[in-house]
Amino acid sequence: MPDMIPDAETYFRGFIPPRDELLIELEQEAQQEHIPIIGPVVGEFLYILAKAMNCRAILELGTATGYSAIYLARGISNSGGILTTIERDEAMAARARENISRAGFADRVEVRVGEVSEILETLEGPYDLIFMDIEKADYQKALSGCHSLLRLGGLLVVDNVAFLGASEFNQTIFADNHWRCVHLYSLLPNHSPEKDGLTLAVRVE
Repeated sequence: MPDMIPDAETYFRGFIPPRDELLIELEQEAQQEHIPIIGPVVGEFLYILAKAMNCRAILELGTATGYSAIYLARGISNSGGILTTIERDEAMAARARENISRAGFADRVEVRVGEVSEILETLEGPYDLIFMDIEKADYQKALSGCHSLLRLGGLLVVDNVAFLGASEFNQTIFADNHWRCVHLYSLLPNHSPEKDGLTLAVRVE
């Protein structure tokens, strides 16, 4: 077997993607205010997925200050594409709207305020990609709504699945024939936390 890169964690920390001033500012705010964010590695990952899938409609569950929404919006290929993002905290949603506007996506991103379970019932879809990053205990409750709104062959990306609160969700989606999924436990530099899990699931039924 070929030799592995020594001190791989330090090595891969050298590949944190570059960011613009706005994203760096949001990262600094998150650190100062203890706001969990996905960080630049997962952000770039979402951008690549959205771009590679040629997404026209994306749904995000959990907006916070709009950090991940900016990455997702940048990944929408079609000029008429939309991102709908849901945040239950009104003050946080207001901050997200301002940041999204600063990024130039005010006309392409809709921030909805309220409980995810309630808003999911009002949406029509279909969405090409759904990114879920809400309270981990709510993942299980949101799964049915995600299935209904995601197009056949669409992708569900779920953050923080190494959290104990996501354990039931992990087991459920793994055993559900409506999905093909993989759980990845990874080093995610500048993510909250840096060692965490992501679930990628394709709707197959």
